[in-house]
Amino acid sequence: MAIGDVYEATAGDCTDLSYVDTGMYDVAEYGAVYVIDAERPALVDTGIGTNHERVLAAIEKVGLAPEDIEVIAVTHVHLDHAGGAGFLVDECPNATVSVHGIGAPHLADPERLWAGTKQAVGDQISFYTEPKPVPESRISEIEAGDTIDLGDHALEVYHAPGHAPHQVAFYDPANDAVFTADAAGIYAPSRDELFPTSPPPNFDPRQCQSDVDTLKEIQPDVLCYAHFGPVETGDKLARYADVLAEWVADVREARAEFEDDAAVVEHLVERADAERAVWGREKADAEVAMNVRGVLAALDRE
Repeated sequence: MAIGDVYEATAGDCTDLSYVDTGMYDVAEYGAVYVIDAERPALVDTGIGTNHERVLAAIEKVGLAPEDIEVIAVTHVHLDHAGGAGFLVDECPNATVSVHGIGAPHLADPERLWAGTKQAVGDQISFYTEPKPVPESRISEIEAGDTIDLGDHALEVYHAPGHAPHQVAFYDPANDAVFTADAAGIYAPSRDELFPTSPPPNFDPRQCQSDVDTLKEIQPDVLCYAHFGPVETGDKLARYADVLAEWVADVREARAEFEDDAAVVEHLVERADAERAVWGREKADAEVAMNVRGVLAALDRE
């Protein structure tokens, strides 16, 4: 797999589904955007604005044109999932952006979102492009229980606010697949390994476990990870519940051991060997540091 490549989703019985490796953070197998070639063609998520031209190329690769896209379904407004929305609506004139109502104002006016992203991701901001506003007339607010009708496919909306209050997961019954957002963690296909995602400021460990339970109740055959790729569900949701619990416990233990939070971050980054093996040192160290800060903020709220 290489950055910019477009793949047909073959996990389970998926049809009409492709995804592109957007090359997020200049790392392969980290960021995926999905194209559903339905009667009403759709994108699921957008990646960061920096890479939106790869999404447009993927649309063409699967035999569609940008004007064919009718729905851009955003799982949440963190910029690694929604940062390309403003760029893509400019290129996809018939598309409406579907997003949870809590996140909708941040797409229409992304100034606060941009400022918060700078604070959350630190030096990784060098990989980002400042987001473009999405016109309010092009935004469709969704909530739990809604269904986005794509004709021969549908996206059923499940609220999953543990990672962020504006996060949803989408279930496509035709493919028996869930687009997980960040509710099922980060999946590294090259190692069949799951990693936690716990960014500041809104990470809520208990709610994240409830979100995993929500996905389990759907009983999907396939999980479509934004980070990264489609895979048969198997035991992955149960595994992620354990990964998440162990990660929070590790941060809690480190905070009890060290005098300040900077030392906690440094200690846990030094242990990031598995992440470095997947994404390289620069991305892995930044990812782990951000996730430690998110757990520490959650512990403070306790």
